[in-house]
Amino acid sequence: MPRTVKKHPVVAMNSPRIAAAELQIRQIQRDIRFDTRDFPVETIVNRFHADSFFIPPYQREFVWNESEQSQFIESVFMGLPIPMMFLAEDADGTFEIVDGAQRIQTLAAFLDDDLKLRDLKQLTKLNGFIFSEVPESQRNKFVSRALRLVILDQETSDENRRELFNRINKSGRVLTPSERRRGALEGKFMRFLETCSKNRKFISLCPVSKGMAKRKEPLELVTRFFAYSERYQEFIHNVDGFLDAFVKDHRTSFPQARFTSEFKKMLDFVGKFFPYGFAKSPTAKTTPRVRFEALSVGVNLALREDRGLIPSPVVEWIESEAFKLQTTTHASNSPIRLANRIEYVRDCLLGNL
Repeated sequence: MPRTVKKHPVVAMNSPRIAAAELQIRQIQRDIRFDTRDFPVETIVNRFHADSFFIPPYQREFVWNESEQSQFIESVFMGLPIPMMFLAEDADGTFEIVDGAQRIQTLAAFLDDDLKLRDLKQLTKLNGFIFSEVPESQRNKFVSRALRLVILDQETSDENRRELFNRINKSGRVLTPSERRRGALEGKFMRFLETCSKNRKFISLCPVSKGMAKRKEPLELVTRFFAYSERYQEFIHNVDGFLDAFVKDHRTSFPQARFTSEFKKMLDFVGKFFPYGFAKSPTAKTTPRVRFEALSVGVNLALREDRGLIPSPVVEWIESEAFKLQTTTHASNSPIRLANRIEYVRDCLLGNL
């Protein structure tokens, strides 16, 4: 039997609620104007080299490995559909790459002979090739391949550009939360967090693998330090949402002098009294998040109560089974477990346990 069309109740179009919704939609639609253009690969790379297409500061660093780059190049050779890239025109006629930086940088590396193809699954005969070694006919086809770009009008606000970046990358599995947050919530506070994440003492006390450093793990840890120091008792269960809200609330206004002082004093204390910093051993190459949270925030809370704190021997409890139990990953995002591990360190330092 044919399906009947569902009838919706008649709504008075002149109601204040409907009018307000209509006005809001129209305002946003007016601000987000764009057109779609097709550019040959060669043109895209030339414009990138000339800084006509540029990567804005809020974008993540280049993280694709050679295998991932090669697979993208293989897709272009095969003529497969390539997802649209998003650029935003600036007043000077240049174009900010909102989404597509990894792909454009890969194209540039390949055309510059800086990428040797590897791990190709379909075009296996091209494994080991650089661009200049590819048959000339295929080189010509490659550079002439048109890729589709969505160009946001220069009148599109910075806020909506960041929102586009956020929505594109939040729906995929490419960016880490910290990379996405860095792009979507760029501002005075994010720049402050990045400065803290590059602090030399912090880097020396908090080992992170090169791969994780590229994916902004230090920025993630620093963000957690400030967010939990201020609001750990308000945490429920969603870490990303909790951190997003904290950064958003402090995006343009925050107690920079106090935050700076507490961060530096916390690092000085850890460097002086914890033999391996935040790490588990002198040879550790990574720092577990739960351990960092417990130690950094616990120290900060203790110093808020006693600025001249000199703890009893730290090793006695930092190596204990009780501390290890507090900093296991099991239920690490539980509000109770978070509060327990932070307060355990605080109370051990203050001699309350």
